[in-house]
Amino acid sequence: MTNDRPFNLLISNDDGIFATGVRTLADTLAKAGHHVTVVCPDRERSATGHGLTLHQPIRANRVDSIFHPNVTAWSCSGTPSDCVKLALHALLEVRPDFVLSGINHGSNLGTDVLYSGTVSAAMEGVIEGIPSVALSLASFKSSEFPTAAQFARTLLANFAQNPLKEATLLNINVPPVTPDAIAGVTIARQGLRRYIEQFEKRIDPRGKSYYWLAGEVIEDIEQSDRLHLPDGIPTDVRAIQENYITITPLQYNLTDVRSVDQLLNNPSLYGL
Repeated sequence: MTNDRPFNLLISNDDGIFATGVRTLADTLAKAGHHVTVVCPDRERSATGHGLTLHQPIRANRVDSIFHPNVTAWSCSGTPSDCVKLALHALLEVRPDFVLSGINHGSNLGTDVLYSGTVSAAMEGVIEGIPSVALSLASFKSSEFPTAAQFARTLLANFAQNPLKEATLLNINVPPVTPDAIAGVTIARQGLRRYIEQFEKRIDPRGKSYYWLAGEVIEDIEQSDRLHLPDGIPTDVRAIQENYITITPLQYNLTDVRSVDQLLNNPSLYGL
């Protein structure tokens, strides 16, 4: 038994229903007394962004035996965003208190969030007015998922005592280290990362060419401080390198406020 206030939780991901990260998260929160429903893609759907399935049916099947007995789990043929939409409007009888996505195997830092199925699944919850959390383990090699899962449990316990005032998306990245090596928890702003985009050209058995995307990060890009943020807020990219758990609030309104001001003050730029 625990002292955690039980929440109704919807959990999804983009690594697929059989991924270790989602199982660790769901089982940890079920053992803490929360009511957990998992709806995940039936296979890995990483980097699918906020894609939806429109031109073919979406199928969902119950999944037994791989999760904690108190977890209700579904496998879905669609994208991460499909999974959350389907859960909220077809599978769940009770609206969840939170939507959680992850634990992703690999970071979602900086501009990664634009492509991330993990972040998009959580964003779908916010669009529906539900507070949401995207959780990522910042390494493809490490399997230190329990650290991130325990942090999620602590976070929910804190929310029980101090509820969020409005639905928001918290993008959380956890360094791939044991709990004793965590430097702390910090609020971070979204950083910028530049990739080398490499396409490997290969030849299939029938002699036809195809390409395999094999980009890699080469540098973190410095960016000017935003005037509407307090001084001293680190980027998520930098803070994770210093072994901090990073929490970055995100929104789906992509309006560039600075450019709006520039255009309003210079109408000749757009023909007036």
